[in-house]
Amino acid sequence: MSKKQTKRKKSSATVSKTKLVKIFLLIFLFAFIASGVSYFIMKNEDKNSNENINNILKKEKKQTLNTPAKELKKFQDEKLDKYFDKLETPKEKFEEDTEELKKVHIDEEEIKPKIKEIKKQDEKKKETKKEEVKKVTITKSKKDLYTYDKKTKPKLAIILDDISSSKQKKAILNIGYNVTMAFLPPQEGHLNSAKIAQDVPVHMIHFPMQASSKFKSKEKTTLNINDSYEKIEGIVKKLRQQYPKAKYTNNHTGSVFTQNDAAMDKLFRALKKYNFVFVDSRTTAKSVAKKYAKKYGMPYIVRNTFLDNERNFQYIQNQLKKAIKIAKKRGYAIAIGHPYSITIQVLKESKHLLKDVEPIFINKLPYL
Repeated sequence: MSKKQTKRKKSSATVSKTKLVKIFLLIFLFAFIASGVSYFIMKNEDKNSNENINNILKKEKKQTLNTPAKELKKFQDEKLDKYFDKLETPKEKFEEDTEELKKVHIDEEEIKPKIKEIKKQDEKKKETKKEEVKKVTITKSKKDLYTYDKKTKPKLAIILDDISSSKQKKAILNIGYNVTMAFLPPQEGHLNSAKIAQDVPVHMIHFPMQASSKFKSKEKTTLNINDSYEKIEGIVKKLRQQYPKAKYTNNHTGSVFTQNDAAMDKLFRALKKYNFVFVDSRTTAKSVAKKYAKKYGMPYIVRNTFLDNERNFQYIQNQLKKAIKIAKKRGYAIAIGHPYSITIQVLKESKHLLKDVEPIFINKLPYL
């Protein structure tokens, strides 16, 4: 091969390498420019997105600030009502779920001792029977002495617990007959409950008390068995200020609190001081409410049935029928339920069942 041919071959190889380098640099430049353009586009989109979000938030805030107080209150009430209606699972039940709630309760001391039968017993049984009579007749209250006059209609007091919104109050007032509302004390989630109660002629306070450890949805201000008398009295005093027209209060949950002697003694002492009467929701069979009602000279009031442990029409109506049956037998009965939509529906659609009883507010019980 000649020197000229060798030189041409080297020159051609050098040109090829130079072209490749240029092509590579060109591709790299295009990629760099594309990346830069993409970055600025995305940055601009993020900026626009953030501006849009900020504008939306400002707009919502402005709308909230410009919304009339009545509309805000209505919105809050609706949210609260939806919350109560959605509490379906046992873990989320607003009321404590105990076996006692499923039972019909009738006070044993209301069954009068059969003195004539005692006299017919032989001499050996007389002393035993006398002791039993003594136990039954100690500190008779008006309730113990009450005799049902069958010339009058038996009375049925229905209490609906957990009231805290205007919507609930309106729905209950539209049932069409007397139903007593028990309002939760003002706390986070229902700050206006006391104000809502003020124009209701007869209302109660649904007083939160210590439940079993299984119950998780406890109110912030709940009476506990280890609370001092000063603390309990302070809470009761505040309730008197918040509910100046209320006389009756019943326990919200409270299976642990209402069976504790020391705790109930302190509670009844404070209730007596501020002119409250306790209604035993009886969430435990071990409740000592009767003992301290007698000690402090207060009437003993206890529910007979719970209406809505199960939220279906037939179950609630059957529980109502049980309460009516008790009322017909002894002259009065007390049933407790909640402001669930289904409970209110049952009560509205069961007026025909009440033709032989008189629905009353809690303060009209015949033995009071």
